[in-house]
Amino acid sequence: MTVRIDATDRKILAELQRDAGQSLDEIARRVSSSKTPVWNRIRKLREAGVIGRQTMVLDADALGFEACFFVLIRTSEHEATWQAKFLKALRDRPEVQEAHRLAGDIDYILKVRVKNARAYDEFYQALIAEVRVHNVTALLSMEEIKSTTLLPLESVPTD
Repeated sequence: MTVRIDATDRKILAELQRDAGQSLDEIARRVSSSKTPVWNRIRKLREAGVIGRQTMVLDADALGFEACFFVLIRTSEHEATWQAKFLKALRDRPEVQEAHRLAGDIDYILKVRVKNARAYDEFYQALIAEVRVHNVTALLSMEEIKSTTLLPLESVPTD
């Protein structure tokens, strides 16, 4: 389903990205509208799949997950059964925050958040015991410079 996004929808989406926990009244006030039209727009955007699930962003460091690894995976296996097993292994591991299939020399990149290097090694050993990979390179992030879930809504065309 395709939905048309107008300037008010874009303002509502920006508010929801900024803080989805704010009240409907607060969103309506910030976008210069009233509660019912804002609710109807949010419902329309949900039904169209523009708005997905709502979550809270937790502070990984505050919870003791101080190590972030980017894991580059090359594989010589590309058949459907291997891929299904590999994808299941990734989905079953809560340490994997993101997984992407890539074009180019690297087949997959993972973002893995763990408490420390030892916890990463446990993750790695479990993964390679479950599924065969050709080459794995782990890169430890020394500093997170920018991390956001916000999309650049100003570039979304409006009516």
